[in-house]
Amino acid sequence: MNNKLIAKAKKVLDANFQEGGFTIPSKGLYPFQWKWDSGFIALGFAHYNMAKAKREIETLLDTQWENGFIPHIIFHTESDTYFPGPDFHESHLHPKSSRKYRSSGMTQPPVTGFVLERLYEIAEDKDDLLKFVKTQIDKVYENHLYFYENRDLNDEGLVYIYHNWESGTDNSPIWDDIWATMNPPEYTFERRDTSHVDPAQRPSKREYDHYLYIIDIAKQHNYDDGKIAELSPFLVLDPLFNTMLIRSNEALIKLYKIIGDNQEKVDYLQRQQQKSIKGLNNKLFNKELGAYVHFDLRGNKQVPFLSSSSFTPLYSNAPSKERLEILTETMIKKFGDEGRYLCASFDPTHKRFDPRKYWRGPVWINMNWILYQGLKKHGYTELADRLKADSIELIEKNGFFEYFDSRKVNPDSVKSGYGGDNFSWSAALTIDFLMDKS
Repeated sequence: MNNKLIAKAKKVLDANFQEGGFTIPSKGLYPFQWKWDSGFIALGFAHYNMAKAKREIETLLDTQWENGFIPHIIFHTESDTYFPGPDFHESHLHPKSSRKYRSSGMTQPPVTGFVLERLYEIAEDKDDLLKFVKTQIDKVYENHLYFYENRDLNDEGLVYIYHNWESGTDNSPIWDDIWATMNPPEYTFERRDTSHVDPAQRPSKREYDHYLYIIDIAKQHNYDDGKIAELSPFLVLDPLFNTMLIRSNEALIKLYKIIGDNQEKVDYLQRQQQKSIKGLNNKLFNKELGAYVHFDLRGNKQVPFLSSSSFTPLYSNAPSKERLEILTETMIKKFGDEGRYLCASFDPTHKRFDPRKYWRGPVWINMNWILYQGLKKHGYTELADRLKADSIELIEKNGFFEYFDSRKVNPDSVKSGYGGDNFSWSAALTIDFLMDKS
């Protein structure tokens, strides 16, 4: 165990933890609370300060809207270092939004179910942690209920995202063809991210025009899901998002069975789970590419690109044994060149690949953690060990950055860590990687 690296990671997390009971991803660049960040952050805290881990989840779930929705950003504090802020998002427009917290009107991948399960696995005092789970689990269940009741357009167990930020993979090349169908107005605004990070590593101004335009459409209809489904030019089924829902369903079923006396909820989740797994395999698997891909509901077609999201179903029970073999073979063939770290966020063999630019090619520690857990779950220990080793090597060489150049030899710079420094989920998941006793 690398005690020195663990100590550094703890220092990052403790420095980013805020008085309000939440942890910012990175100072300056990301000064608020993010939904899926908080889930991963809690896993790091759980190994040495379970009270903070609990508080992180408790604070996040306290922001839930009356309809079960959980926003992707919660603006607990005032800050002028991030755009778009609460005044642009106007979450109050939705009649069931939180009146206690200002937030965005979009969400992020639903990781909280399996985070609760992992906290239970890590906890030394299982009884105490189970008491905590009992106070929070229904909120996570209601979040899943929200997705199935409001975002499963075709009753096939697959829920849509209406904005690229909901995917978590903000500026992926996957969206390029969708942007080509849109012509949003030119917005006038002051970018804040590029004052903290090299603009060459961030989405372009024109990309931001698309992002803001989609939010404007949602705001015009008070964030009504029905109207968004009808009118949003961006409507996508995402393998990452849906896998996180499937994996969290699995975790909730397990936890409810441990708690007992929740058969109705277990039955509902099991019914939805069967539907979701069937939908994921029938609609999102691409035989030609040998992996799962996105589906554009507006164009009614698959978006045939490989990304790290394509392999996330490994972290669920959705793929058959045959598909597991295909997935791992595709990962090794396309992403596993010895001159690269696993796992690039976009296909390194594709012309749209960029090893330095946000979600267009760099390695992300949270995605590596998901893939590692999936490979380990299904017995692919050699590939899992490589993913873990690559993740730790990137951190040791560069520090706790937001994302990393996927090339082992980087001709552009000696620095291969990009985006926010002292980044919380990179620190948190390093702790979980190194302290994992399973």
